[in-house]
Amino acid sequence: MVFTQFGEIIQLMSFRKEKMRGQAHIVFKEVSSASNALRALQGFPFYGKPMRIQYAREDSDVISRAKGTFVEKRQKSTKIAKKPYEKPAKNGKSAAEPTQKEPQETDGPGLPNNILFCSNIPEGTEPEQIQTIFSQFPGLREVRWMPNTKDFAFIEYESEDLSEPARQALDNFRITPTQQITVKFASK
Repeated sequence: MVFTQFGEIIQLMSFRKEKMRGQAHIVFKEVSSASNALRALQGFPFYGKPMRIQYAREDSDVISRAKGTFVEKRQKSTKIAKKPYEKPAKNGKSAAEPTQKEPQETDGPGLPNNILFCSNIPEGTEPEQIQTIFSQFPGLREVRWMPNTKDFAFIEYESEDLSEPARQALDNFRITPTQQITVKFASK
């Protein structure tokens, strides 16, 4: 196997579901082995396509069990929870409807556009690293840094359709073994 040259592999997972086809999760015993494999094999042609490799967003079950931090994950329910029937109030509105407008959530990815906002960039990260990470996705125009700060950047793609896959894949991406970057759509 291509990855065994970089270190001991604890677990290898590949999937048959249509959504996951062409993807594999490889768990190395050492983080350094994973880092070496990522650097050496990024873009390496595999069955005629370049590999896109990234760190997992969270520890695998095997690793978290070994660390003693494993928490059982809840299975997704296949049935949608049904709400009990609610009697309409006298004013014609449902009793469950709030009378005041609820505040909108601001933690979401933002309104889709072609510019991404990347934050939580660790100190000491070189601009070339961010450029390399985002250039894995087609349509990258430029990476803009604000003067006198290196903890966030604006990443511009040619279109909204090209920025969305990068945002989805790189939001909460582990840029170091202990730090994750945050990627949202930039406010316009």
